[in-house]
Amino acid sequence: MASDIQERIKKLIIDRRLPSGASLPTEPELMALLGVSRNSVREALKALQAMGIVEIRHGFGTYVGPMSVAPMIEGLTFRTVAGHYRGEDSLLQLLELREAVETGLIARLAGSVPATDLAELDALIERMEREAADGEVAAETDRAFHATLYRGLGNLLLGEVLEAFWDAFHNVRTDLVDVPQDPKVTCRQHREILDAVRSGDVIRAEQAIREHFGNIRTRLGSPASTDLSNHAYDK
Repeated sequence: MASDIQERIKKLIIDRRLPSGASLPTEPELMALLGVSRNSVREALKALQAMGIVEIRHGFGTYVGPMSVAPMIEGLTFRTVAGHYRGEDSLLQLLELREAVETGLIARLAGSVPATDLAELDALIERMEREAADGEVAAETDRAFHATLYRGLGNLLLGEVLEAFWDAFHNVRTDLVDVPQDPKVTCRQHREILDAVRSGDVIRAEQAIREHFGNIRTRLGSPASTDLSNHAYDK
């Protein structure tokens, strides 16, 4: 019953083509539309709020939520931590998933990154090199490089999913593992990715991405995957 009401509210949002931030019918209106009790409506709205589908503003009403992938980040993080403490290779599974996504995308980027994005990527690598000289490449610099690299694909959902993978991995890694890194290797690998993409060499670009992911596999001391050439991730 509860899940049915949730589905009917979601259908209402879709049928009315309501964007994020749009006002939803009041509780009495939803009760009348759906033919259910106030408690049933409230339970359904609370569940949808947990998914980011609706936003309840007490004293103001209920609105269409941001529909972000934040719940996905929480789920990925919890699943990875829980799996780790059960003795599973959950962190590496998460890294392998990210590698599969990026390896599949890099061919579409080769030779097609806009000049303005290439200039920004050059600047980010120069920042990495300055940070490496001080002993460590900042995680946010690395993150900005990858976000800028894939921005030209114009896929907002893709950007959110990649951010979710990044957040989940770094939240877990901070708590569970201590991964030393060579900042000079980090700089070299990012430069190789950019050079390959700029030249339009698809094979070289894929190899550069795999090497980058392979670096983290080596630092984690994990054996290579038989399905993908390496287990890995950024930083």
